[in-house]
Amino acid sequence: MLRAIATLVGALVIVITLFLLWEAWPILQSINWLRFLSDSRWQPSQNLYQMTSMIIATLMVVIGAVLLAVPVGVLSGLFCHYYAPAPIATFYRNLLKLLAGIPGVVYGFWGLVVVVPLINRLHPPGSSLLAGILLLALLILPTITLTFDANLGEVKQVYWQDTTVLGFSRWGTIWGVMVPSARGGLFTGILLGTGRALGETIIMLMVCGNIPQIPTSLFDPIRT
Repeated sequence: MLRAIATLVGALVIVITLFLLWEAWPILQSINWLRFLSDSRWQPSQNLYQMTSMIIATLMVVIGAVLLAVPVGVLSGLFCHYYAPAPIATFYRNLLKLLAGIPGVVYGFWGLVVVVPLINRLHPPGSSLLAGILLLALLILPTITLTFDANLGEVKQVYWQDTTVLGFSRWGTIWGVMVPSARGGLFTGILLGTGRALGETIIMLMVCGNIPQIPTSLFDPIRT
């Protein structure tokens, strides 16, 4: 039964992909794909569909968010699992679960009301690549932290006992033994977080300025 369920899930992904290709094939046959990269700008009313700036902006905002969220997520998971007292760790996990369940539109509204004006004080206009990176990092942080923390809990505690006998320091045991043993969970958390960041739309529309251009600084408006 488990094999049948797994096969069904995989088949659904293939069916969705084939459906999208089937429905898009007529238009893909009638136009040159390169026009999406070779047009001078994005102006659909004039049949100009230059998407290079939006592709680059998407990659920049996602990579920036992942680079910001991963170190914070790893250190948060280590604090929660090895350093925080049990009541604080429980409260912190529940807080992260609450953050993970908040819809993207709520993050976007908060970013529009709080983050964008703060950035505007530092460097106008406020709606920018930086705002998108900060909000996306906040969005994916709970996913990375909770996944990594759960995987740390599955690491065999005998490792801790062995390294203690060998004279390892606390940090040496954590960084040299426990983290490498949980790297599979860390990779899973990064993958899930990156997927959610790539799929997010409303936050980007609300805080990034919605201007199709290749950013030259963190304070430039973008469209993903």
